[in-house]
Formats: sequence, structure tokens, C-alpha cells
Amino acid sequence: MATIKGVSSFSAEQEAQALRKAMKGFGTDEDAIIEILTKLNVSQRQQVLITYKSSIGRDLIDDLKSELSGNFERVIVGMMTPTTMYDVHELRRAMKGGGTDEGCLIEILASRTNEEIRRINENYKLQYGRTLEEDIVSDTSSMFRRVLVSLATGNRDEGMYVDDALAQQDAQCLYEAGEKKWGTDEVQFMAILCTRNRCHLLRVFDLYRGIADKDITDSIKSEMSGDLEDALLAVVKCMRNKPAYFAERLYKSMKGLGTDDNTLIRVMVSRSEIDMLDIRREFLTMYGKSLYSFIKGDCSGDYRKVLLRLCGGED
Repeated sequence: MATIKGVSSFSAEQEAQALRKAMKGFGTDEDAIIEILTKLNVSQRQQVLITYKSSIGRDLIDDLKSELSGNFERVIVGMMTPTTMYDVHELRRAMKGGGTDEGCLIEILASRTNEEIRRINENYKLQYGRTLEEDIVSDTSSMFRRVLVSLATGNRDEGMYVDDALAQQDAQCLYEAGEKKWGTDEVQFMAILCTRNRCHLLRVFDLYRGIADKDITDSIKSEMSGDLEDALLAVVKCMRNKPAYFAERLYKSMKGLGTDDNTLIRVMVSRSEIDMLDIRREFLTMYGKSLYSFIKGDCSGDYRKVLLRLCGGED
């Protein structure tokens, strides 16, 4: 369930003029900008973007960028970006320049549906003139690279069918590829975790516990390390409970000293129209504190205000 649903009737013209008014002249009315943009959903914001240009003759994103700054600006610009393009920009940001934001690559590729991945690939190529796969290959290495390449094909079986004999075989195969032998056959883990459908995998995980006497996540933790471990754990978590996976991403982005603003912004912006209410519920269950209170304690100013609106309320 989403926290940002949009309004049933609105005038793109009126909202465009109100945004212009909030930015024109001396000073910026940040509260008005937050108010307008959080009541609209992403497709309504696109209509405002087009109307702003046709009625006012200026580019809304450029205006927002020149008036706002820092993390607040990043949230607002993220909200103004169509869903698929937002993922595309984030994937590119994760790979360009020195260093790679592996967490971002894993999060997007492990959690999006086949259809979403297909659209990401299409738009990535249009935007940057080369494929997402090419960038992943040049930016990552070894088995971690292979897992990301596999996820980026968006070729997981999305059916509901569970073949019990195959599930049994997969569970045994995972056991023999990891716990049972010295060293780990990582390809087997990838082949099963990155291609089978969700219902099938949930069955495999149950059977695995019976065979190995431990949870699949514990085996992944003891058998793998680093980015590969993170990627396969993310796949398992997304299969089991996607909102809980995002709740954990949010928690880790804020706990302790400092904030991982990239992750906090991306999850809040990208999930507000999909499953933010579910994420909030999982957050409360997992950590005993509301997501709202966590954001409130971790952020400040307009950045905090807009994130709290995306969060949608206190639990």
C-alpha cells in the first residue's frame, strides 16, 4: 500500500502557477513546494512538468534545482523523475566516477520485477548510449558481476507453479554446493536463486532448512562474503518479504553515526507509491520504533519535512 496516492481531480495549470509563485522573486516557499508535490503522484507531477513548460516557458526541474539545495533538492528532483528513469539515474550514479555503490546496484536489481527491469534496460540504453549490462561488466568483477548480470536480464520465472520434486532437488543442490563441501559452488546458488519463481524458492528454503538444519541465509553468510553475500541475501530477503527488506535498508541507512542519504532518499522516493505502508508496518515490527520517529530523529529542516510526508504518518 502506498502513502502517496495523488488527488482525484487537479489542475496541472494551477499547480504549475503555484510552483512558479513559490519560487519567483526573493526567497523560496519550500513549504508550498512540499505541499504541492507530495499531494500529487508521479504521473500527475509529469503533467505539471509539461504544463509548467508550456504555460511559463521555463523548465521546472531547472527552476527547482536553482532554488533548492542539498538532500532536500535531491528528494524533490527524485519525486519529479518518472519511476523508471529514477532507477536508471540511480544505477548510473552507482557506477560512474571513482568507486561503486554496490548497495544501490543490489537493491534495485534484486527488488524490481521483470517488467520493471525490462523498462530500466530500455531507458538506460536510450539515456546513455550503452547497455546497463556493459556498465555492470566494466564496473564489477568475478561472481558478484555474474549475479548482477543475471538479475539485470529480468528473466526470473514469475509463475506460481511449484514442482515439488524440483524444489527437493534444488534444496539438495544448494546444500551440496555449500554446507556439504569444502569451498562453495557459487554458480549453483546463482542459478537457483536468480531464476526460480518466488513460490518455488519459498518451498526450497523450507526444504533446505530440513536438510541443512539451518536457514539458507545463515548458509549464505557462512559460505560467501562481501558483495556476493550481500547480493544473494538481498535476493532471498526480497523473495520472502520485500517490504521487510526495504525496512532493513532504511534502518541501516539511519542507525548509528551519520546517515546514508543515498539509500534513505532512494527508498523513500521509489517506494512511496508502491508499498510504503507495508514498509512502515514491517519497520515497527522489526525495530520497535516507527519509521516516522526514526526519520524525525535523523534528519532536519525541509529534508526532514518532505521525507515525513513521503513516510505518510506516525505509527
